[in-house]
Amino acid sequence: MQTGILVPNDADGLAAFAERAEQRGYDAVWTGELWGRDSFVALTQAALRTEHIELGTAIVNVYGRSPATIAQAAATLDDAADGRFTLGLGTSTRKVVEDLHSESFDNPPRRLHEAVELTKQFLGDDGRVSYDGATFEAADFPSLSADVAVYAAALGPATRRATGRTADGWLPHNIPFERLGEAFETIAETAEQAGRDPQAITRMPYVPSAASEDPERARAAVKGHLAYYVGSGEGYRRAVANSFPEQAEAIAEAWRSGEREAARAAVTDEMLDALGVAGTPQAARDQLAEIAALDAVDVPLVVIPDDTGDELRRETMDALAPEA
Repeated sequence: MQTGILVPNDADGLAAFAERAEQRGYDAVWTGELWGRDSFVALTQAALRTEHIELGTAIVNVYGRSPATIAQAAATLDDAADGRFTLGLGTSTRKVVEDLHSESFDNPPRRLHEAVELTKQFLGDDGRVSYDGATFEAADFPSLSADVAVYAAALGPATRRATGRTADGWLPHNIPFERLGEAFETIAETAEQAGRDPQAITRMPYVPSAASEDPERARAAVKGHLAYYVGSGEGYRRAVANSFPEQAEAIAEAWRSGEREAARAAVTDEMLDALGVAGTPQAARDQLAEIAALDAVDVPLVVIPDDTGDELRRETMDALAPEA
C-alpha cells in the first residue's frame, strides 16, 4: 500500500525527517503550516536532499496567502522537486485566521472553493487567467503551466461539496474511518454534477498514529492529539460529534475551560479506535493496514502527534514504514 507521513509541527529538521522517510520507504512526506515554519521553504530544502519521495502541504490555509501567491510558490517548489509536489489547501480554524492572520473567517466553504479553483487556473496551461468570483478576482495574467495536483482538506458537507467541484484530492481529518465512505458520497455526487469523475479524486485521510512497546504510552499520545483538535477547532468537534456527540462536547468543554488533562481523559477507547492508530508496533501496523484496505481510502497519511518526543516519534515512524 502507498503510505504518506506528516512531519510533526515540533520536529526539528524537516529535510532530515524527509530523508529518513524516504529511506524507510514512505511514498510521500507532507507538512502542515501554522506558525514558525514556512511549508514551501521547508519542503524546498527537503526536495534538495531527497530523490524520489513525493512532497506535499497538509495544509496551507487559504486566508494567509492569495491564490496567486500560493500558485507561484507551488510552481517554484514543484520545479525544485522535479515534479514531486502536491499542494494541499484548507480553511484552518477561526483562531488561526482571525488571531494570527487578521482576516475575517467568513464563509469558509466559498473561500475554499474559489481558492482551489483559481489556484488551479493559475497553475494550469490555458494561457491567460481571468476570474470573477465572490471572494477573488483576477484579470488577464499568464498561467504558470505547472502540473501540480491540488487537494482540499474538508470536514463538513459544504467544504466537501467545494472539494467535489474543484479539487484533485481530499484530506479528511477526524472523520471516523468507517464513515469516510459515507462522507465521500457528498464529494462524489457534487463532482458528478460538475461533470467530474469522482474516482479521480484521491482520498488521503489523516491517521493519528503512535506505536510503542509501551502501548499505553502510544494510546495516550493519540488521545492527546484528538483532544487538542476536538477542543480547539469547531469543525473538528462537529466531525467527531457525528459519531460521538456526548464525548465530543465533554472534550470541547474541558478544553475551553483550560482543563487539558480532563479533555484528554474524556477521549474514550472507542473514539481512539475509530479515529486513530495506537498500540504496540505490530498492533499499529495491523490497524493501519485495516484502514488502508477501506474502499474510501487511497493513501493513509500517518500523523505522529506533536510533543511525543524523539523516541516515540522514531519508533512510530519505523513501525509504520512500508518496508516494515
